[in-house]
Amino acid sequence: MTPALDFRGATVVRSGRAILDAVDWTVRPDERWIVLGRNGSGKTTLLRLASCYLHPTAGTVDVLGGRLGRVDVRTLRARIGLTSAALADQLRPTLDARDLVMTAKHAALEPWWHRYTGDDRRRAEALLDRLGVGGLAAREFGTLSSGERQRVLLARTLMIEPGVVLLDEPNAGLDLGGREELVAALTALAADSASPPIVLVTHHVDEIPPGFTHLLLLRDGRVLANGPIEDALTSESLSATFGLALCLDRRNGRFSAYAR
Repeated sequence: MTPALDFRGATVVRSGRAILDAVDWTVRPDERWIVLGRNGSGKTTLLRLASCYLHPTAGTVDVLGGRLGRVDVRTLRARIGLTSAALADQLRPTLDARDLVMTAKHAALEPWWHRYTGDDRRRAEALLDRLGVGGLAAREFGTLSSGERQRVLLARTLMIEPGVVLLDEPNAGLDLGGREELVAALTALAADSASPPIVLVTHHVDEIPPGFTHLLLLRDGRVLANGPIEDALTSESLSATFGLALCLDRRNGRFSAYAR
């Protein structure tokens, strides 16, 4: 089966410095990945490659079977479910949640330029229900709490039946309640065998939802660990990632870490 993402020696150089350095990484259709690292480790650059908004300086990046540099990236982007702070900032706050989800069908920011059917509206409402925010379908996006917004954005990523879902630090800025509601939603999504492969970028182990299967650890653009989460996430690998002696704990499927 064709991988959703396949990086081979992927390198990105800016101003003579390797922001990503020879990254090998493969995401298969049934996998749920965590990309973990400190600020400046290359996580966002990795996701920009995966979402076809950046090309590698060296190496190759295949996304949903298409190689960057040889394929029309507009076609690939239409098959990628992406949420990020940059995307959220571009969305009109007076747009209601239902319309915001529907706009993903045409990779648009507004519903004005395309036609939508009753089936589209019903699908958007069903996705909002699935993420626990169905009652907010008619509410303006700007009036929602941070946690509610993130679940609406997650519903939006699923509108197009994507080949891969990319989540760039969706827990950033959430309070404890909002974080836990989003973790629960992602746990349910990960457990659904019909869900597409998922990549969740974070720098906090306590944000890792149960059911995520694999982990990529980055430091200074280099891969420190890559594989099944049970093998890749250890006190030692976490300490190396953050440059600090850390202890890793796991309880009821959730991780936590603290300095030794």
